[in-house]
Amino acid sequence: MRHFIEVSDFSRQELTNLIDVAKDIMENPSKYADAMKGRLLATLFYEPSTRTRFSFEAAMLRLGGQIIGFSEAQNSSVSKGESIKDTIRTIACYADIAVMRHYLEGAPKLASAYSDIPVINAGDGGHQHPTQTTTDLLTISMEKGRLDNLNIVLCGDLKNGRTVHSLVKALSQFENNTFYFVSPKELKIPDYVKSYIKESSFFEVSSLEDILPSADVLYMTRIQKERFENPKEYDRLKDLFILNKNKMILAKKDMIVMHPLPRVNEISEDVDKDKRAVYFPQAKYGMYVRMALILKLMKEKEQSKDDFEDSRHQLYSTCDNNKCVSNHEKMDKVGFGLLDPEKHIYTCEYCDSNYAM
Repeated sequence: MRHFIEVSDFSRQELTNLIDVAKDIMENPSKYADAMKGRLLATLFYEPSTRTRFSFEAAMLRLGGQIIGFSEAQNSSVSKGESIKDTIRTIACYADIAVMRHYLEGAPKLASAYSDIPVINAGDGGHQHPTQTTTDLLTISMEKGRLDNLNIVLCGDLKNGRTVHSLVKALSQFENNTFYFVSPKELKIPDYVKSYIKESSFFEVSSLEDILPSADVLYMTRIQKERFENPKEYDRLKDLFILNKNKMILAKKDMIVMHPLPRVNEISEDVDKDKRAVYFPQAKYGMYVRMALILKLMKEKEQSKDDFEDSRHQLYSTCDNNKCVSNHEKMDKVGFGLLDPEKHIYTCEYCDSNYAM
């Protein structure tokens, strides 16, 4: 079974094709109006969502399909203690494709291993958000006309920002992109994300103003209150980076400002009228690219479970990340893939946490 759990599940060519289909849907919506007629999409949202859930529901409806699911875990048998494995196996009896958002890292990946229908990761904790990345790629392609030769500035909570993690992985597949990571030291980009980029192609900086004149794309993110265990730590960091009208004077005339939304204080409303602010069109692009994703996965041929088992990592242990799904669901073993042979660094198959073994 083909799933979309992280952006690396699709090759660069597949991502490019997905964007092309999304553009065709935008130009010829009537051509796709009945493409999913008679099909059901299950939306399994264990965390709150506005844009992602609505865009998936709108996408399926505009393709002629229908929707079932839940928007809060307490409205399902999860509140009775049902496991992710049992939930997805049950849902697969009724729906043709499922979209899952979960607070545990690796939960959609776990679900995909037990599912008879395609599973799409709509965000797993602070780990990955691959469909936001496809949204971002379509936005950049539409607004900049290319996905290569870009200076990309990512600012805010880069530690917990799952949208950032997935976007960096995707854009690193395209030529001559340079990344600038702007964050407090407490919220730095994780090492596993930097491992996808050449060292000469990224820089960690502390000043947004210093790097803004060089930016082709500015990707702002909020400091995520829900990821903090200490409220005082959140209050200390929440307003460190705020984009306003005065700072926009420093930027190129053709730079674009993106944000996965929701925003809190990190972009002032006085930026909204600037033609370079594309975060609301970005939300609309998300619906079209998710239509293309649903079409793609529903057309993919199934893989046998044996194929999946053969591809799993050969080293097994336990993961120390308490936000990893492996510490909350019953499972026989957790696989670790070899990340750095020289230093004997391995990475968890569910949450990408790195360990020396």
